[in-house]
Amino acid sequence: MKLTGAQIFFECLKAEGVDTIFGFPGGAVIDIYDEMPKHDIRHVLVRHEQGAAHMADGYARATGRVGVCLVTSGPGATNTVTGIATAYMDSIPIVIFTGQVPTSLIGNDAFQEVDIIGISRPCTKHNYLVKDIADLARIIREAFYLARSGRPGPVLVDLPKDVINAKTEFKYPKKVSLPGYRPTYEAHLGQIKRAYAAIAKAKKPVIYAGGGVIASSCARELKRLAETLRCPVTTTLMGLGGFPAPHDLWLGMLGMHGTFRANMAVANTDLLIAIGARFDDRVTGKLDEFAPRAKIIHIDIDPTSISKNVRVDIPIVGDCKDALRKLLHVLDENRLEGLDATRKPWLEQIQKWKETYPLAYEQSDHEIKPQYVVEKLYELSEGKAIITTEVGQNQMWAAQYYHFSEPRTLLTSGGLGTMGYGFPAAIGAQIAFPDRLVIDIAGDGSIQMCIQELITAVENNLPVKVAILNNQYLGMVRQWQELFYNKHYCGTCIKAAPDFVKLAEAYGALGLRATKPSEVEAVIREAFATPKTVFMDFVVNPEEGVYPMVPAGKAMTEMLLV
Repeated sequence: MKLTGAQIFFECLKAEGVDTIFGFPGGAVIDIYDEMPKHDIRHVLVRHEQGAAHMADGYARATGRVGVCLVTSGPGATNTVTGIATAYMDSIPIVIFTGQVPTSLIGNDAFQEVDIIGISRPCTKHNYLVKDIADLARIIREAFYLARSGRPGPVLVDLPKDVINAKTEFKYPKKVSLPGYRPTYEAHLGQIKRAYAAIAKAKKPVIYAGGGVIASSCARELKRLAETLRCPVTTTLMGLGGFPAPHDLWLGMLGMHGTFRANMAVANTDLLIAIGARFDDRVTGKLDEFAPRAKIIHIDIDPTSISKNVRVDIPIVGDCKDALRKLLHVLDENRLEGLDATRKPWLEQIQKWKETYPLAYEQSDHEIKPQYVVEKLYELSEGKAIITTEVGQNQMWAAQYYHFSEPRTLLTSGGLGTMGYGFPAAIGAQIAFPDRLVIDIAGDGSIQMCIQELITAVENNLPVKVAILNNQYLGMVRQWQELFYNKHYCGTCIKAAPDFVKLAEAYGALGLRATKPSEVEAVIREAFATPKTVFMDFVVNPEEGVYPMVPAGKAMTEMLLV
């Protein structure tokens, strides 16, 4: 029996286990939307295509499954690009379906035609233009395979209207054959043994873990490795939740806004064990002064990440979980004796750094500090919420003061730094986990980037909570202007803003506000007890800064501490 392209589209999605599509219709995909009610797949109607990409991304980060969005051609496609680039930078598996004009009109400047293949090529893991109905099922099969395999990432499939209307016999490929694409999952045992030898000699090791630990689901192996070696652990922003924050070996996040002890530990370590991290500039600072005394072991599934930014002594290409399991096996068979005594001076030094410069702020009786709000969110949620963030000061305070203990509980735009990411990502996570507490920690600037999705949350009866740290500034830029531009606050004051309480009410959500520290807890408790979308507007100190802070281009030891 022959099926139309639209029918094949849904049969393929069902074969991939897709239960939710985030999308927005248009002429180029109207036939897919016409077919949609016949299939048991939930469609979430967004209000802007950027929101669709971020929701698919949030769904993917929260679940570990591939997120899916569907948009039309032209501006519908281009509106997804920020969301695609966000997912690409953080290695998040999503598949983006875009409508396209009929193949006969491609290149003719037809209405709502755009070369989304060319536009998205630099920010997708791969992309496809389907020119023949006979290729549709194979391409969709490959798109999902590519998105989730190896180093995950976004894959775009462009669907011309005539392909969607054409008919062919449907057969979903059982296997994918992509010559030249063979991710290395199994770590080389010889390299594992080299790593063991380096570990055996180390006096002051540090484990530096990134988002690859989350992607490969190896948090358990990471914890066991740290405990086996009595080795302190720091993570990137993307790695938060990969190691339990309450653990005595936890250093906190490192980098530009990392803890004093984490940055000092990396600066003084003699062995850095990097796991699923890419040494980005926010972590390394001045490259030639990053971990200057250390041998570096780097475990990563992407061979192009090895020695890309930092010289690596022992590269291990493979899946992080496989590599850690093999390393633990070698350690079990060749136990290192006397580790407690060996590590004692190192761990005592780290404890001194922790006590000398802990994360701290001063909370008065009359003015709300944003750190206080985040700590209250952590306390009252018992650390069990899925937290999304926007980008800027709100993101860093969330990273510092909400103490993550489980993978996939922090969803944030780490690589691209996308303002407007957090709220639609929270909607995606809440769709995936309707019974969990999902909180977007936002700034008053960033929440306005995708605020139109408030109606999406309300329409779908989603109990997403949004905590707005309202300082009437684009806070992080203001902080840079304060420190490095003589307080020349150009373009960062945003006192002209909506009344967030009334705005929430206008959309059918609940709006709450706290202007004094004494009101913070009551607002959070009421929000948590309300089974609907809630905006919490916390009017915070306008000039509070995020510290520690490493100025751009400086070494990680050159921290500003107040």
